[in-house]
Amino acid sequence: MIGIPLYLELQSRSMQLSHKRRNRLFWLLQFLGWGLMNILSLFLVKVMSTTFLVFSIFAGMFVGIFSTSILRSYLKRNIFFDNFGLKEIIKIVVSTTLASAIYAVLSIASGFIFALFWSLENEIDKKIFDMYNNVGLLISGSLFSVFGWVILYLVIKLLLKLNADRIERLELNANLKQAQLNTLKGQINPHFMFNSLNNIRGLMLEDVEKSRDMLTKLSEMLRYSLTKNNINAIALRDELEMVDHYVDLSKIQFEDRMTFVKEIAPESLNLEIPPMIIQLLVENAAKHGIGNLKEGGEIKLITRVQDQTLDIRVYNSGQLKLDSGSTQLGLQNIRQRLKLLYGGKATFTLEQLGDQVLAHIKIPVS
Repeated sequence: MIGIPLYLELQSRSMQLSHKRRNRLFWLLQFLGWGLMNILSLFLVKVMSTTFLVFSIFAGMFVGIFSTSILRSYLKRNIFFDNFGLKEIIKIVVSTTLASAIYAVLSIASGFIFALFWSLENEIDKKIFDMYNNVGLLISGSLFSVFGWVILYLVIKLLLKLNADRIERLELNANLKQAQLNTLKGQINPHFMFNSLNNIRGLMLEDVEKSRDMLTKLSEMLRYSLTKNNINAIALRDELEMVDHYVDLSKIQFEDRMTFVKEIAPESLNLEIPPMIIQLLVENAAKHGIGNLKEGGEIKLITRVQDQTLDIRVYNSGQLKLDSGSTQLGLQNIRQRLKLLYGGKATFTLEQLGDQVLAHIKIPVS
């Protein structure tokens, strides 16, 4: 799910034919289709004259392409699938009948033109001339050919429209998800800055050196969050670097009351995760866990890779309860971002295990 806009752009390019390519394909199919149909029809009537075969194939191709191209031009301007109804059906039937009449008239005319240049005795046998004189046969054949062409043309147009509609829906959904992600990522910086600036304000009059150290750490974290704000995935090792900055920053406030332990699987370091998601877990553990214990406690971060899944666990001392009036912004943010990026493939749980709270995230490894 990460990189949805890029995926859809590639999908759209591969599935949607450009206007120029569609036109080239249309004319190629026109020549091939009408050429093959005329060749097969002439062999079926067992015409023996080579001259007549060559003339009829090219004349038939011209007549078919000319009449159906006029019909196509009309259908493109007047038939719309969005408001398809009885009116459109009538337009199709009438225009197809007229195109069939044009096809029949041009076919008869081409036969007589050929007869003007060649004698009936030497070049055209009686069967050929009788075929052109059989108006009923030509009209019925014209109707069959043109109606068949129209059905095929409309089916292709409908399939192309359905495909375009599907891609448009995917793009709209992706744009909506991206907008939601940008909103969620915008919630992270104010939430983090509020907590950090409060810590700095509390220490400013007590210890200038520690306050300066906190400002340095805060500036490094803000630079990181700003540079990663436009992406949906970063390597775990980069996220851990920011977590270390956050822990160093928090230890200035908690002093010896907070212990931070890491157990990081080496194979997990290059795997991609949503930016700032572990930092939010550690921040939540520090604020709602360690912050509520007078004697302090421990935060433990563990990562493992099992069964094509990245397993992230954050343990903290304390009880699973939130301060009154808490908006749970960080936890809601994590759940929504995982849902938007991975659908139902990623999970996030929060549970009490004895005297510890476990925040557990599972992310599929691509």
